[in-house]
Amino acid sequence: MMFYAILFLCGAAVLALELLASRIMTPYFGVSLYIWTGILSITLIALALGYWAGGRLASGKRSTGNQARLTLLFALMPAVASLAIAGACLAYPWLFPRLASADLVLGAFGACLFLLFVPLFAASAMNPLLVAILLARGGGRPGDAGAGRVFFVSTLGSVAGVLATGFGLIHYLTNFSATLAVALLLALLSLAAAARPPAPLAGRVPLGLAGAAATLVAGLMLWQADAYTARMWPAVYGGRVWQMEASFRSLFGTVKILRSEPDDAGRFARIYFQDGLVQNTVGSDGRSLSFYTYALEALAFAYRPRIGSALVLGLGAGIVPMRLAGRGVDVEGVEIDPASLAAATRYFGFDPARVRVHLADARTQLKRCGRRHDLIVVDLFHGDGTPDYLVTRNFFADLRRCLEPDGIAVFNTFADLEHPAAYAHLLTTLREELPHMVLYRPDVPGQGQINSFIVASALPLPEPQQILLDYVPLQHTAALDFMLARPLTLDLGLLRNGEVVTDARNRALLDIAESQIAYRRAVVQALPAAFLVN
Repeated sequence: MMFYAILFLCGAAVLALELLASRIMTPYFGVSLYIWTGILSITLIALALGYWAGGRLASGKRSTGNQARLTLLFALMPAVASLAIAGACLAYPWLFPRLASADLVLGAFGACLFLLFVPLFAASAMNPLLVAILLARGGGRPGDAGAGRVFFVSTLGSVAGVLATGFGLIHYLTNFSATLAVALLLALLSLAAAARPPAPLAGRVPLGLAGAAATLVAGLMLWQADAYTARMWPAVYGGRVWQMEASFRSLFGTVKILRSEPDDAGRFARIYFQDGLVQNTVGSDGRSLSFYTYALEALAFAYRPRIGSALVLGLGAGIVPMRLAGRGVDVEGVEIDPASLAAATRYFGFDPARVRVHLADARTQLKRCGRRHDLIVVDLFHGDGTPDYLVTRNFFADLRRCLEPDGIAVFNTFADLEHPAAYAHLLTTLREELPHMVLYRPDVPGQGQINSFIVASALPLPEPQQILLDYVPLQHTAALDFMLARPLTLDLGLLRNGEVVTDARNRALLDIAESQIAYRRAVVQALPAAFLVN
């Protein structure tokens, strides 16, 4: 029975590690198609080689001595996996930024090899080893020699590991600490097998020493996990010195609140930072320091001076919906991540009493919206951009149904117009449902991938009204005034080779992946390593 208990828990540890690894790697390498291809490829290669190596190690005659050897190998694998995880945790906060800066795709393969290969290889080798042990003990069933039951138990453990990680570990521990908790569990399995061998065991003392060493290393690192990552702070970024003030974890990622050291007048700034993206910067007086928040507000009122109701898709720090509410607009917000709502409320002055928030996926909420709005603000980002299913014609059709006939939608997007292939698909798709569009971009020399704003409507857009910018911080006034005066027409150059993306057909994935990689590369090169550890 103990054999199956160890196998079950190892199966749980393997899937827990894979889930945590994807979250660890997101700030460094993003979530593009190429990155996930690398992660899944390395995972499957490690499992395949582990099964093969376990079968090779299991070869030998059926004898008491061989059974004892097989039991030792089986019980040793969790300790090997534990030590490999602990070693990777020591190094990855410093190594992964360099890998990502060198080459994002190859770096993702290298990071996955470094973090996952040895633990997955060792854990997968346990399955054929246990089948061989059952055969040596005469417990193998005719036909499959017990392999069916072995893989059944291992797979059930994997299911348990996903559930325990998704609904437990992620909510209470950082990804760094949770990974070390997995390492500690594996170490304790080897130690338990040495303390109470499930079968005749060769080398009980070496196994006990290996288990004890792995337990000691993983336990000490878990105990000091926060202190270890805290050594990376303070960090310098944008001419300021930053510390991490708080973090919020959920199934959708990690939200960090970063706070700068105060200047001589006691003023400081806070950054809302999520999975590698600086989503907003706010001063100690509660005013946004991010250009895009003022751009969205100005464009909304330029094209729709009288806004009765607005729907904001994507909450972030809550600055945009609160600005609209402050101007008398009846505002509803949609946010999928409860951690975002908690962070916005606690640190950025967001008031849920003034903005009704729906904790839901934007796509789902649009399908069931019970009213039409004068304005919909679309500010949806995750990973390296807007998720694929939120840029399809089907999504834009749902969005149109939630707009008044003469309502407008204002989009915050990222675009590199020197390489417009990915953006052409977005514009072409959006035009199918909201055919009247205008594009605005700030004049930022030397930066291709920047915030770009689309105003779109089902009916012809009116002439934009002059907007008084006295509420905009001085550092953004000139740039915003310049942008508002120079809308870009959507000529054939911007739409060239653009294809309509639907839920059923998306031939733009490769172009989107290339765009996401370019953006993530710029992010990783600009940010300090401390920002990216989660």
